[in-house]
Amino acid sequence: MKTRVVLYQVDTSFKRNYVMSLKNIRLSQEAKDQLIKLKRTTKIGNWNTLCRWAFCLSMKEPSVPPDINIVTNSNVEMSWETFGGQHAEVYWMMLKKRCHDDGLELDHQTLYQQFKLHLHRGIGYLAAESFTNIFEMLKWAQDQSSDRSTSNA
Repeated sequence: MKTRVVLYQVDTSFKRNYVMSLKNIRLSQEAKDQLIKLKRTTKIGNWNTLCRWAFCLSMKEPSVPPDINIVTNSNVEMSWETFGGQHAEVYWMMLKKRCHDDGLELDHQTLYQQFKLHLHRGIGYLAAESFTNIFEMLKWAQDQSSDRSTSNA
């Protein structure tokens, strides 16, 4: 008789649950203004592309984002499918894993709040840099990855 060990079980309920959990994403006015500047300087025309970069940038940060009240008062709103595109399920699983790793609940409210916090923190990180074009942004991202791999060695 062979023993089978499962190291990681994939939550397949996301196909049923992720759309209900994060159906629409709305940004704060400050985040909208920061993204407008980034769109202008990088020439990246879509909110969702910059938001994906911002989300991943914040997720890379080992600290939990500060639990602040973010007022989503802008007119920028997108569906979860628009945010994630063909990789929406991957972003959903990243969020759930991060919340699990941070010792947080995986309920709707916590997942939504953590997504909002990560997204806005990442937008703030991107906006803090003085990019004049997309190439500077790409070089900065590459340097960030190099710094992280060097510090982990």
